Amino acid sequence: MTAGKRFLNVGGGSKTIKVPRHYLGWEHLLLDIDPAGKPDICADARNMLELDPAQFDAVYCSHNLEHYYEHDVPRVLAGFRHVLKPDGFAEIRVPDILGLMRLVVETRVDFDDKLYDTPMGPVRPKDIVYGFAPEIRKSGHDFYAHKTGFSHASLIAALKTAGFTDFVALSPRPVEIAIAAFLAPPSAQTVATLSVANT
Repeated sequence: MTAGKRFLNVGGGSKTIKVPRHYLGWEHLLLDIDPAGKPDICADARNMLELDPAQFDAVYCSHNLEHYYEHDVPRVLAGFRHVLKPDGFAEIRVPDILGLMRLVVETRVDFDDKLYDTPMGPVRPKDIVYGFAPEIRKSGHDFYAHKTGFSHASLIAALKTAGFTDFVALSPRPVEIAIAAFLAPPSAQTVATLSVANT
């Protein structure tokens, strides 16, 4: 991937939050509902169909799609498709609810036990299901709560319904699904770059 490309970071909170290294050299625009993070576009992702079409090479959405109710997910994904160039892709990361269930059953972890640490603090199983409690308490914003759970199959199905045709599974972190969804078949170089960057 080369310089001169643009990506839209949907629900990224702030440009100070790290994005994957394969976006280095790309123009980075932030769309977020919370004005506190000083987004380039202060808007709800459900309203992306109001933006100019076909202006981004990629949409990056890390842990934001689950904040929408299931009936709103198609509208958000249609917005991603709307703002992407014809050869663009959406990189989406969401909690893996099925993987979490498997982990809880296999390890007998309690919903309040620590699963792993992040820069924001320890993450518990119930933070993955309901939203990261310290973030919700600190911000006072209910939109940080999780309203939809995803499995790999349900995310792919939603993306197919939205018109995405090709998919590349990326290397996820614990209990995370990470997928690059393309509007047209990607080049081998793009697939290799995304796959290497996410290992």
